Amino acid sequence: MTLADWMAAGREIAVIGLGASGVAATRLLRARGVPVYASDAGSDPDLGAVASGLRQLGAVVELGRHDMERIARSGGVVVSPGVPPDAAPVRAARDAGVPVRAEADLGLEVLEGVPWVAITGTNGKTTTTAMVAHLLAADGRYAVAAGNIGTPVTAVALEDRRPDWMAVELSSFQLHDCHGHRPTVGILTNLSPDHLDRYPGIEAYYADKARLFLHATAASTWVLNQDDAPSVALVGDAPGRRILVSVQGRADAWYDRAAGQLVVFDHPVMPRGDLALLGDHNVANALMAAAAATVAGVGPEALAERLRSFRALAHRLEPVGTVDDVIWINDSKATNIASTEVALAAMDKPYVLLLGGRHKGEPYTRLIPALREGCRAVVAYGEAEDLIAGDLADAVPVVRAGPEWQAVIAAARGLAQSGDAVLLSPACSSFDMFRNYAERGARFRAAVTPA
Repeated sequence: MTLADWMAAGREIAVIGLGASGVAATRLLRARGVPVYASDAGSDPDLGAVASGLRQLGAVVELGRHDMERIARSGGVVVSPGVPPDAAPVRAARDAGVPVRAEADLGLEVLEGVPWVAITGTNGKTTTTAMVAHLLAADGRYAVAAGNIGTPVTAVALEDRRPDWMAVELSSFQLHDCHGHRPTVGILTNLSPDHLDRYPGIEAYYADKARLFLHATAASTWVLNQDDAPSVALVGDAPGRRILVSVQGRADAWYDRAAGQLVVFDHPVMPRGDLALLGDHNVANALMAAAAATVAGVGPEALAERLRSFRALAHRLEPVGTVDDVIWINDSKATNIASTEVALAAMDKPYVLLLGGRHKGEPYTRLIPALREGCRAVVAYGEAEDLIAGDLADAVPVVRAGPEWQAVIAAARGLAQSGDAVLLSPACSSFDMFRNYAERGARFRAAVTPA
């Protein structure tokens, strides 16, 4: 059902989850006069203030629980991006035949007519989304980055000014409940196992990613990673133009390693040394963003200028300081094995790796070939400490630091030598010791640059 259908029916709509996306969705629905029941399983003081504000808009808000019966009676459900498809309130809605849609889906409906680039994949989504928006803002255009990157699409829909372009990051959870929209350009960065603690298997996870192509037509444009076979396979026979990107060989957009140049549609755009980001994966991200921006009408000179001014995002291979000739790198967003593999490939000096948190289902043995290349030692910590030590201790030195963050940092300081790096790239979620990956990264940064 569309927002117009909901408005006409006048029935209550349930919003599940009251993070930024749930709040923006509730505000948007109330601005259209739609009755809303909004709920969140949390009950901390910050949520209390949020709930109070939404109640002033006329929404019914419940914290600490979800009223399953009320959700099952609702005319529709809007789900926040952090809520997995099998969460109890979402199951209650589906079991009752209540239509479920992602918050981004609702926002995209209101913003219909605005051209947009969709970005999904296992790793690199947020950096690529930020890059796309940065490039699309060339020549004075109003371009916004929205979706899973942090700004809800419904929040953009609430603004008085409509963007000229949008770059929208979509997670697998969001795609699961996005039903009616086709991007102007779609980017699939790469694919590897992830969220296996929340999906029954890799097939279900990939199936949600494949929903990017659900409404493909001959007019669609898809930017794909030629170096990543699962990505190329996932698009299958979906209609539309394919733009291939590679850091290993010639493609539509590629890294000419011999010349040290980023090349887009046979035009050398800029030297690799002018891109202030670590690792080949970020070269691939830049090429994908540049290809999409070119389709959107950004010229080569503007591309080069905008790429030169782009900087690493927080918690994504972010250098945060150098102490005693040791560089400390915050890659807290690396919450799966594939992300950590990418980080290790970007290291050009010996390093101490901080690995740990809440286990997500994959064995850490997959990291052994990369660790043997330059890892001085692994500091294992958190709930996954025993699993990490069991998987890696026969291959590289492993120091157990336990559940206290100060002990983790102290171990890293004691192991790193002059000229080394200390890399926080945990391959785990943060929820055993922190509220989220951002808090984990901030604590890491604070250890290097105390206030």
